Amino acid sequence: MAEDDLLSQMLNAWRDDIESVPFPQFSELLIPRQQVRPRGASRCSRPGSVARVTNATRGTDA
Repeated sequence: MAEDDLLSQMLNAWRDDIESVPFPQFSELLIPRQQVRPRGASRCSRPGSVARVTNATRGTDA
């Protein structure tokens, strides 16, 4: 029972500590403009650099 009281006291102290710090308020949210890629640009620098996915469990006794 004493442990429950200690935990309750610790929880209440934590809540008081958290509530003592004011939550930040923003007057205006500034989101930077996204950059747009040119249509001709590809994601890979080399056309042969394609990632290949294999089945890693093939050939095991799983």
